[in-house]
Order: sequence, then structure tokens, then C-alpha cells
Amino acid sequence: MTGMTSSARPLLNRRLAEFGTTIFAEMSALAVQTGSINLGQGFPDTDGPEEIREAAVRALRDGHGNQYPPGPGVPELRTAIAAHQLRRYGLSYDPDTEVLVTAGATEAIAAALLALLEPGDEVIAFEPYYDSYAAGIAMAGGTRVPVTLRPDGGRFRLDLDELRAAVTERTRLLLVNTPHNPTGAVLTREELAAVADLAVERDLLVVTDEVYEHLVFDDAEHLPLATFPGMRERTVTIGSAGKTFSFTGWKVGWVTGTPELVAAVRSVKQFLTYVASGPFQYAVAEALALPDSYFDSFRAQMLAKRDLLATGLAEAGFEVFRPAGTYFITTDVRPLGEKDGFAFCRSLPERAGVVAIPNAVFYDDREAGAPFVRFAFCKREEVLAEAVDRLRRL
Repeated sequence: MTGMTSSARPLLNRRLAEFGTTIFAEMSALAVQTGSINLGQGFPDTDGPEEIREAAVRALRDGHGNQYPPGPGVPELRTAIAAHQLRRYGLSYDPDTEVLVTAGATEAIAAALLALLEPGDEVIAFEPYYDSYAAGIAMAGGTRVPVTLRPDGGRFRLDLDELRAAVTERTRLLLVNTPHNPTGAVLTREELAAVADLAVERDLLVVTDEVYEHLVFDDAEHLPLATFPGMRERTVTIGSAGKTFSFTGWKVGWVTGTPELVAAVRSVKQFLTYVASGPFQYAVAEALALPDSYFDSFRAQMLAKRDLLATGLAEAGFEVFRPAGTYFITTDVRPLGEKDGFAFCRSLPERAGVVAIPNAVFYDDREAGAPFVRFAFCKREEVLAEAVDRLRRL
């Protein structure tokens, strides 16, 4: 038998049947084929700080992390993560029992969901959501219940009544992402307080993805959910080095929470990657200790890039939702006479030599997401300026 199986059953686990190749792979391949500027996938086109790159080289040369690092992560990094949470947010975590290093935030999310969910448990996630959330919930046998962020007054907002109505007896967990990818919304103190009240009232666990914590603009402020009353003991907080230090290929993420929550996530994580990113963990420990001036300057550079791309997109005819956080801009293509984001993104490389991502891939309700398209602005300013020039052809 060549390449045949004796069973008529599909090869891919049916829980994952809806997840083929990710849209990011498809659109990045399209960018390469057409020689287009790739504003689809969210990775920078320049590396982060030279001294942090050198710290990784130094770790390699000194033999730090070339063999298996400790399961929870190297002590230097766990200590640096705890110090970061304390300095930034007044959150005190024990580096030995309340911090876990993961292979990026994607593994942290998957491990948390696999650890905390039983088949049939419901998970509320804000729609549009990052695609790995849906896959992680499916792998754990959970049921995702989307609560849709809707455009209102130039930003996407959470409808707190809709959120409350989504909770049932089967709800186990809230999966929260702020600053929010792809809409760029940053949940306000009032919104977060309402989420916290609901979680306490209904005794829900919360997994909160805060990888864009250092990319907030204008008057927005990043407030970790774990800082709200009653939340520290029920919240798994996820962070990552990739977005903050522009080393997305290093795959260094982390989880903070109570010893019980972290132990549960670690029980799963050890059977996913076991450990990862040895020498890079030492470098990220140094990165987290960089002075405030690094974080301020990083934010200022991204703000300038946001404004350059947002202005250009508006001039090209898009409706632009200027993000309060992340490095993505969501646009509405209807003012251009379009209504289908998928078709628009597939034709954009041909029409303008630019690649973007259709937001509909982040929705269960494809209709709700149909007219929205996401552009990444974590690229060099000259690349963004060229993209803006090309988009004027529309």
C-alpha cells in the first residue's frame, strides 16, 4: 500500500479539522511570490537591542543553556520576570513557585488551556481572537464561546452585558487579551473591573494574554487583570519577550500565577516542549532589566510608525481604527467599495504590492469580521512609507 490508510477515518484529529494552514503562512507565501511588502505577519524587520543579542551570544559561548535548562526556566530569568511584574505593576510573585518559562506565549496559552479545561468546559474569548486560542481550546476539548468586540466611536469595545449573558453553568474560563490583537483595543479600567467582578462572582478562572503590555499609546494604560481584587488567585498571566524586544524567533514566553495554577500549567508544558530556548533565556533576563528609557523609546518609535501607517491608510480611503495598543491597525474596506476582506487581501498584492490579513479568520461569526483587514506596522519607516505610496493606487 502506498500512502493509503486502511481506515476511512480522516487522518487529522476531528477537533482540529477546521484548522488547516494558518492564514499567516498563506499570506506570507503570497508576499514572497508577488514581491509584495508584507504587512501581514506581526514580526519586526529589524532585530532588537544589540546588547541583548550579544547577551545571547555570550550565553552560548559561556555554555549557559546549551544543555537542558531547568524545567521551570533558568533562575536568572524567573527572577527577572518576578522583578518586572513587581516594578511595573506591584504584583509580587515567587520566582521559584509562581513563574514558569515557556516556548513563547503560544505554548503558554496551549499549556494553560490543556491544563485547566476538561472536555465540554466552555471558554469565553473576545472575538476577533488570535487564531491559536481557538486551536488550544479545541485541543483541550473545550467549547469556545465568542463575545464580539464591536466598533464604536473609532475603537472596538467590549459589550459587558453580552459578556455577562455568555456565562453559563458550563463556563470554566475567560480568555482575555489586552492590549488586543487584532483590533488594537486596550481594555479600560472600567471594563477590566467588570470582567474581574464577573470572574469572582461566577468563580471563573482567567487566562490573560498580555504580550503587548509595553505597546500602549496615547492615553491608554495597560492594567494587568491580576491586580484587580480577587483576581490574583484565579488568573494565569502570560507575557513574552518576542513583542517587547523584537526577537520573535527566540520563543521565550512566561506564565505567572499562584503556585497551584503554575504547577498545573507546568504539568502540561513539560510534555509539550519539555524545555526550550536555553541561551536566549539568559539574554531575556538581561532584557527585562533594561532601564525605562528602552521601553519608552521602543514605544515612541512604534507610535511614530503607527501614525505614519494610519495616516497613509486613511488617505488611501480606508476607515482606520487607530489602535491604542499592539502593532496592528484594523481597517474597514467598505469605503473602498469592497465588502469581503478575504477577497480584498488575496487581490491586494496584485493591485498594490502589499500583503495584509483578513480579520474574518479571527471570528467565528465570519460575517461580523468580513469587512475588516489588519495591517502590521512593526516594520522600518521606509518600508511603511513605500507601502503607503503603493496603497494610494487603490
